[in-house]
Amino acid sequence: MSAPLAEYTCTSIIVLVPDKEKPLEWIGIAKKDLMPLPADVRKFFGHALDFAQRGGQHDAAKTLKGFGGAGVLEIVEDDAGGTYRAVYTVKFEEAVFVLHCFQKKSKRGIATPKKDMDIILARLKVAEALAKELRNEKKVD
Repeated sequence: MSAPLAEYTCTSIIVLVPDKEKPLEWIGIAKKDLMPLPADVRKFFGHALDFAQRGGQHDAAKTLKGFGGAGVLEIVEDDAGGTYRAVYTVKFEEAVFVLHCFQKKSKRGIATPKKDMDIILARLKVAEALAKELRNEKKVD
């Protein structure tokens, strides 16, 4: 006679408790671009960004190719209205910087459109300058 399945199941909860949660900084109009996206998509992105602030990486966050390493990530979420992306960087100690939020409209492949890659690159440079400013402010304090 076999035992009930419930006797063999195990539930694990992993809690990330960093020394300090990183602040979230929105670059350019990234936050404004987020607001018209569907509520469920915004909630999902918020949850994934919370992981990043606490030093983790959500399962849906993947390295964005073309930026030389794992410092720039994208979260991809689908719903009935389409595919949505949020791009952020954890390259800098000072904060998690959200670079771009958008709906992917191209039906050809999964590649991020050049226009959006250009926006991400420009905002990454802004994030780098802001991180440097924040670092310098910390030295003064």
